[in-house]
Amino acid sequence: MKNHLKVLRAENNWTQAELANQLRVSRQTVNALETGKFDPSLKLAFQIARLFRLGIEEVFQDEKP
Repeated sequence: MKNHLKVLRAENNWTQAELANQLRVSRQTVNALETGKFDPSLKLAFQIARLFRLGIEEVFQDEKP
């Protein structure tokens, strides 16, 4: 699943550790999300979207057409 997490994090001048702290996950989880090695649970995806005040589809996109 593609996402804009790295860009959104950079726009807020947050480190991976700072974002992880806000989401209550590990920095490694944030890194795995940003690099596409891990797809978030639905709960975490909504939590991320709310944090950035965006719709979930504005943060995450399915890679399939």
